Amino acid sequence: MGKAPIAIISKSCNCQSIVVFGSLPDPSNKQRTKNKKTMPHIINLPKIEDPRGNLSFIEELKHIPFKIERTYWIYDVPGGQVRGGHAFKEQQELIVALSGSFDVVVDDGRVKQTFSLNRSYYGLYVPSGLWRQMQNFSTNSLALVLSSTPYNEDDYIRDLEGYKTYRAL
Repeated sequence: MGKAPIAIISKSCNCQSIVVFGSLPDPSNKQRTKNKKTMPHIINLPKIEDPRGNLSFIEELKHIPFKIERTYWIYDVPGGQVRGGHAFKEQQELIVALSGSFDVVVDDGRVKQTFSLNRSYYGLYVPSGLWRQMQNFSTNSLALVLSSTPYNEDDYIRDLEGYKTYRAL
């Protein structure tokens, strides 16, 4: 049974998810089930509205499915530059646009999804084993990334062809 190319556009939570140039995952493949721990998805974070200014927060193992081991942020990205362009063997991430906007392209080797992040109370959960890159940064954007592991260069897959080989295993 062949897999037909698809293009799906869905909008929720003012974020956009677009599947481009791929095929639907094989439901018999346990790695690609729609289990929220294995698929990238938007997490609606708590938002406390107050006339003095709003507040949002993230609690590990409550709002995200992992313990936070590392936090970093990406800022002052020159126009047209792309960040990321790698996958992690073990690390899971939550990516939040604290300021401005940017797109996160997540690729499992067969299906690409683009998530446009532009609100500080939405986070994109990216499970391990998926290729991801960040692009289309607006001026003064600030990306917060929460990681499930400390930095480990051996966890990175930085070559797309090597990633495709890794996914085929």
